[in-house]
Amino acid sequence: MMKFLRKGMALCILFTLFVSVLRAQEAVKIPIKAVVRAANGSPIKGATITTELGEVLTSSNQLGEALVQIPLNTVVKVNAPGYKTVSVTLTNALNQVTLTQQDRLVDAGFKQVEEQQLPAGVSTVNLAQIFEKNYTTYGLEGMEAFAPGFNGNNLWGMNTSLILIDGVPRDVVSITPNEIEQITFLKSASAVALYGSRGAKGVILISTKRGSLGKQKIDFRSNFGLNVPKGYPKYLGSSEYMTLYNEALSNDGLAAAYTPEMIYNHSGVNPYRYPSVDYYSSDYLKSSYARYNAVAEISGGNERARYYTNLGFVSTGSLLNFGEAKKNNTTDRFNVRGNVDMQLTKVIKAKVDASAVFSSGGGVNTDYWASAATLRPQLFTPLIPINLIEANDEVSKAMIRNATIIDGQYILGGTQIDQTNPFAAVYAGGNNSFVQREFQFTTGVEADLKGITPGLTFSTSLGVDYLNRYNQGYRNGYATYQPNWTTYSGSTLIGGLTRWGEDTKTGVQNIADSWYRQTISFSGQFNYRTTVNDQHNISAVLMAAAYRQSLSGVYQPTTNSNLGLQLNYDFSRKYFAELTGAVVRSPKMPSNNRIAFSPAATIGWRMTEESFLKNTSFLNDLTLTASAGILHTDLDFDEYFAYESIYTATGGNWFGWNDGAGTQSTDSRRGNNPNLNFAKREEISLGIKGAMFKNQLGFGGNVFRNRITGIIGQINVLYPNYFTTGFPSSSFVPYSNYNSDQRTGVDFYLNFNKRIGAVDWTLGASGTYYTTKAIKRADALTYENSYQYRAGKPLDAIWGLKSNGFYADANEVAAANGVNGPKPAFGSTLAPGDIKYIDQNGDKIIDDKDQVYLGRGGWFGAPFTTGLNLTAKWKNLTFFVLGTGRFGASAMKSDNYFWVNGSDKYSEVVRDRWTPQTKNTATFPRLTTLNGDNNFRSSDFWLYSTDRFDLSKVQVSYSLSEKVLKSKLFKELGFYVAGFNLLTVAKEREILELNFGSAPQTRLYNLGVKAVF
Repeated sequence: MMKFLRKGMALCILFTLFVSVLRAQEAVKIPIKAVVRAANGSPIKGATITTELGEVLTSSNQLGEALVQIPLNTVVKVNAPGYKTVSVTLTNALNQVTLTQQDRLVDAGFKQVEEQQLPAGVSTVNLAQIFEKNYTTYGLEGMEAFAPGFNGNNLWGMNTSLILIDGVPRDVVSITPNEIEQITFLKSASAVALYGSRGAKGVILISTKRGSLGKQKIDFRSNFGLNVPKGYPKYLGSSEYMTLYNEALSNDGLAAAYTPEMIYNHSGVNPYRYPSVDYYSSDYLKSSYARYNAVAEISGGNERARYYTNLGFVSTGSLLNFGEAKKNNTTDRFNVRGNVDMQLTKVIKAKVDASAVFSSGGGVNTDYWASAATLRPQLFTPLIPINLIEANDEVSKAMIRNATIIDGQYILGGTQIDQTNPFAAVYAGGNNSFVQREFQFTTGVEADLKGITPGLTFSTSLGVDYLNRYNQGYRNGYATYQPNWTTYSGSTLIGGLTRWGEDTKTGVQNIADSWYRQTISFSGQFNYRTTVNDQHNISAVLMAAAYRQSLSGVYQPTTNSNLGLQLNYDFSRKYFAELTGAVVRSPKMPSNNRIAFSPAATIGWRMTEESFLKNTSFLNDLTLTASAGILHTDLDFDEYFAYESIYTATGGNWFGWNDGAGTQSTDSRRGNNPNLNFAKREEISLGIKGAMFKNQLGFGGNVFRNRITGIIGQINVLYPNYFTTGFPSSSFVPYSNYNSDQRTGVDFYLNFNKRIGAVDWTLGASGTYYTTKAIKRADALTYENSYQYRAGKPLDAIWGLKSNGFYADANEVAAANGVNGPKPAFGSTLAPGDIKYIDQNGDKIIDDKDQVYLGRGGWFGAPFTTGLNLTAKWKNLTFFVLGTGRFGASAMKSDNYFWVNGSDKYSEVVRDRWTPQTKNTATFPRLTTLNGDNNFRSSDFWLYSTDRFDLSKVQVSYSLSEKVLKSKLFKELGFYVAGFNLLTVAKEREILELNFGSAPQTRLYNLGVKAVF
């Protein structure tokens, strides 16, 4: 009986379901349109509308509009990245859905935390989101405008930051900005403690994009840009150079090298016979060069597996516009990335990431830009016209019969001194290619161990990278020709040629400069999280990590290994504390000091959870934090086994006991120190973070002070002078922990977003200011005068002489050379027009003892770095501006563009040289063909400010609306134009925008298109 009853009940249930399905099919579907908005009123693009069973119905467009055909009173779910999912009943009255933001999960170092719960001294940037309005070509480009504490070079003024991509030490340039999801900047000692010795000076975590739940999505982006040089160095032409070189010879009491006739002829009479070569002329350089880029991103997935694929290609040209460089001087890069996340079982997840990058760059067998900065304009003519060879000069015609002919009408010019030159090398010296292959592989497993205890998980990750690069190409020999000119009846012709070198082509491809790098990284960790009585939130991380990086030609690989435990306690999201302990190990230390313990701690107070602030209408969040730590590190010290003494054979011979027989000596290079130990970063920092006016205004900042003590060095002055000898070169001085440095600073950010009318405004500001100081140095043993002590001065201090104008005449020179001085001790012969210096110690001699502190060099970043970003969005149109500033640093005009002596090429700065006629207005010392040691040395005469504010980016983006697009192929189509490095505001702008001896700085004008399929 029960058997038949069960069958009957089953039939009834099936019948009921069948009727329900029929009714559902018969239900009338009507169009319902609503706008999905954020709490501040701005529309949300890409919000997904799904049924309660997960079926995707539609998604919102650029204006936040979503249209569905569905029966009335159907319950759907509305979700968007970064927002909390809501359930909505569809009715005719529904016209708007409001989503509230959820805290974004951020990689904070061996843990994922909500953005609002970020630890002290941590900044994060959602690059994928910013990238939609701020197209970039480099992953860390402009980050100083979004991430306080980052100055474009490092974190909090440290000289080294560990960069991890998906947890593995990798170069930023190994990935494109398209591949990056978010970047986290770990600055404080507490934030980086778990990364051990190699992360003790800051860690930058870069997370690549991953697949998401939903239908397959294809994003395509293509860009075309033009790089336009900001400017070139300005050098003098041949005639002006010759004139001023004669003046320099006269200043030195020497005879002129060039006659007035020669100077006149080189002013353009016959450019082939009397050359005046402008290396930056349009004859050799383009006005701009192109950059092409195309990227396809494919993503999607379901509950079992999610995937992300990135295919990208970039091609960049060159300014050189002749010879091999015109057709063989581009750089191409192709990359492919695949990230897969899998839910293997209910408790086990796995990920597999793989990336390959193939790069190649065509080039020529010379450094054109270095030659352009050094070769004088009158030396030779690059090309010699064949038609200027005398008709009856059969010897010359036979000589060039098998020569390299350029454009069918020129042979290569040269002289005995300039047999090889950049023009001939570019035309006939062959070519080379730079080839690089990089492979990155990361895999990981995550297990939910709730079967052991709820809240316990385990994860592990393994990364293996390999990079190899080399040069390949053809190196051809070539002949250059020096013409012998004659004049017949007023016509100038070539009466003969002298050949230097031979034209040779072996056809053998050369492979050279091979280099590789291999990285193996491993980490494993247990995570525990629980809540007691809905108030006590407890979490813990127990981890172990290590990596090993090997380089070609380097016997000892770079290694890092550490264990760590981090405990977190949070009471009702009001009070929280974090304790971190890490055990670090370094093979650079002796066995008894190879392991050290690094503790760190953070406490915090969310004041807005207190009763006296909780009901404050304008204040949404106010959190105070304090952290401290002592981190052990072996950074800034590359020696291995430095605690041991080293003896080595010199390889030379010395006089022995036997006449005529030499004896090889054994020299000491250093003494031993079994007590050598880690340097320590000792730090305390205070932080504040808050939000006001319904989260429309966000602000935060940190104040920090850290000392790095026990810095390792081989400091000779701490030991008797007989511990070192110059001949033979020997030292018994050991490495020891002695010097100490200090950094003090503040970082801050301010973000404002509000919808005003129909326009969504976002304004952000970020900045970092820091000072440095050498705390401990062996100054009393090194310097006689206290004003030269390095202790108390910045770590990037510029030292030099204080100038006091020019020697005005022979009387001042004679006085300087007399008894009362002061007389320079630099070996130069003084003359009027040389720079005078202040005798700081009054010993009547100008030497290095008179050097004083001149300013900060900003070698670890400018003292004050700031950035501003502004976004205005109106309907489908977005306007974005990015500006960056750097202030407080100086630099020295010390390259050969300014320090002109001997037979150097003359730049335009020498026009303001000292002469008897310009002695009251001159800004440059007298010209000389000697070494000029007195003038060309570090002093405030050559110092200049590097303060600058740059309009780094302006971008305008527009997306076509669905009404205009009307396409079943495209879900989205947009265009954008952008300008990079558009304007520099600075007192020394011309110097700051010039490169000497290398390719010029450029502005990039970019046109891009983006499509979503």
